[in-house]
Amino acid sequence: MAIAKAERLMNLALCLLGTRRPLSKRELRESIEAYLEAGSDDSFNRMFERDKDDLRELGLVIETVENLEGEVGYLARRDSNRLPPITLDAEEAAALGLAAKVWQQARLAGAASGALQKLRAAGLPEDVDPYEAHGALEPRIPVHEAAFEPLMLACRDRRPVVFDYRKATAARPETRTVEPWALECWRGHWYLAGWDRDRGAERVFRLSRITGRVKSRSGTFTAEVPDVVTVRETVASWAGEIANRSARIRLRTGAGYPLRAKATSVRELGDGWDELEIPYGHGLDAWLVEFGPDVVVLEPAELRADVVDRLRAVAKG
Repeated sequence: MAIAKAERLMNLALCLLGTRRPLSKRELRESIEAYLEAGSDDSFNRMFERDKDDLRELGLVIETVENLEGEVGYLARRDSNRLPPITLDAEEAAALGLAAKVWQQARLAGAASGALQKLRAAGLPEDVDPYEAHGALEPRIPVHEAAFEPLMLACRDRRPVVFDYRKATAARPETRTVEPWALECWRGHWYLAGWDRDRGAERVFRLSRITGRVKSRSGTFTAEVPDVVTVRETVASWAGEIANRSARIRLRTGAGYPLRAKATSVRELGDGWDELEIPYGHGLDAWLVEFGPDVVVLEPAELRADVVDRLRAVAKG
């Protein structure tokens, strides 16, 4: 659903729920900005009838009332549209609290905070940490993934997007036109699954390899969205494909003992640095960044580029 239409439906629902008497079409048109801009009466009438039907499909009970002058009015009584009380057990409240906190670094932070407060009121105690309840680490949306928010909105609204993408085996990015299906996090990285129009096939993209802005495009999807999108399985298969590859790094002498433990070979360079060969798999770039200035990636080129991108993101943050 387009954002403009969603806003119009919300405004209409608020008008119908907030009134104490039935409102005529004329009054609703004068109260909602989008209706004032509708143009002709026929355009407004078609728009209003569609919106009214959409709200009813969403579950809003709208009454039609005729007054003494024969004019038709509309209202949505609060007692007819009130949800029953929601009761949550400790596990359900903790799970919802955990989901709400995932969004605290994204655009939905305000809404998530309000939802979390409502969960507290519904029975989640102030001293219960949802992470401890599930024995999990705190989830975060990486703030350096600038592509996350526009892609999240595009997945929600079913809007095609265009972005520049640098493959692991390519030195330069190329433009991709994609119908986005789903976003998923795997081993610290966010991935997008969707239909690549240029290649006419399903593809999975790592968000950290998207360069520049993600741009929305008009129009509808041309490919059917599958019921199940297997992002993790696809990415896991990549990890298996490159598990036998190696990366070559320089490591400061006396530093990086976890890296040394993984190394298949170590060569002393004699200038305060050692050269190591270590297994290369997905997630290695995030691990290498943790060692800061003690590590320099020599090859492969794509791993070096990933580490540089992550260090730049840390510097900006």
